[in-house]
Amino acid sequence: MTQQKSNKAALYILMFNMFIAMGSIGIIIPVMPEYLRIFGAAGQVLGMLIATFALAQFVFSPIAGNLSDLYGRKNLIIFGLILTGLAQIGFGLSTDVWMLFLARFLGGLGSAFVAPPIMAFVADVTTYEERGKGMSMLGAAMSFGFMIGPGIGGFLAKVSLHFPFFMAGAAAILASILSYFLLPSTKPNTAQNRQKQDNLVKQMARSVHMPYFVMLIIMMVFSFGIANFQTTLSLFVTEKFNYSPGDIATILVVGGAFGVIVQMFIITPLFKRFGEMKVVLVNLFIASIAIFLILFVSGFALILVVATIFSTATTLIRPAVNTLISKLAETEQGFAAGLNNAYMSLGNMIGPALAGFLFDWNMNSPYIFGAIILLACFFLALIWTLKKAPQLMQPDSH
Repeated sequence: MTQQKSNKAALYILMFNMFIAMGSIGIIIPVMPEYLRIFGAAGQVLGMLIATFALAQFVFSPIAGNLSDLYGRKNLIIFGLILTGLAQIGFGLSTDVWMLFLARFLGGLGSAFVAPPIMAFVADVTTYEERGKGMSMLGAAMSFGFMIGPGIGGFLAKVSLHFPFFMAGAAAILASILSYFLLPSTKPNTAQNRQKQDNLVKQMARSVHMPYFVMLIIMMVFSFGIANFQTTLSLFVTEKFNYSPGDIATILVVGGAFGVIVQMFIITPLFKRFGEMKVVLVNLFIASIAIFLILFVSGFALILVVATIFSTATTLIRPAVNTLISKLAETEQGFAAGLNNAYMSLGNMIGPALAGFLFDWNMNSPYIFGAIILLACFFLALIWTLKKAPQLMQPDSH
């Protein structure tokens, strides 16, 4: 019973850490279009900055996952939070574009040392049957961070455009201090995990043979698709409808709020009744339709509805894929979480860079392309499941 309470307390601290990490990213979203104008930059630079963040995540996530299997999760999470905080402060202090890119790369490095160890930690403190609930609670914390972050960012920007970055950095460093005192240490089985110290290329090659490889591909393609939406939404509504940072924050906050409610109260019953794979398939299809519809709606209310549908669908997909990967990973939780984050980062890296170029060429093109990518991901997942893993179409009987 004491162990159960300790595990639950650890889960809440991990949720708080993920909330802070994601909130510190969310804070800057409504500020970025105006902030980049200081440097004479626009969509292309915004896309490349997000891609730089994702590049660092891609390179270092498998390493962080591996290290967490070898040496435990706690110290890596603390290190990642400190680096995330310093990178945010550095972004706010930047005086040239190259400094922005350096700060974002360090931010991505910090994030790589936060997300995979946290996901692996959740697997450590939950049973197989509770894994879906644990991952959905973590997903809710992520969504809540994205929801609250933009609202806070829009408010803090009234002080100055630099202020949100300083507050985001301070919050991440505070989370690292709380983790040092409150998060329990795990004791990994180093003998069992010693063989996993491969470099990134070997790990990516090895991932092809993993039973969850198609799940990794789905995570990459799905992340690529939604990056087109998330990267350019603030630019799209600013240019097309002249929306303010406050309007953008409202769209993101409402969408995030629905995502949090769904993940806290609805997603676990959905997993139990339909299984994670059906949740993935249905919501990939809904997301592809929603991202396309954004081109045909006008008026704040309709844009808000479509953006919220898209946001809710995508918040259901991520924990479902995370849960399937975690269940198939068995003893290699850190390794699998690192690969998961790496494939997600690969999508996040290519997606925003391409979206920025597409937006500068034609502001509608990122959404058309995003819809095609998500629809392709839906068919990939459906065909693979029906041919190779039809059992995933049924609820887990474990």
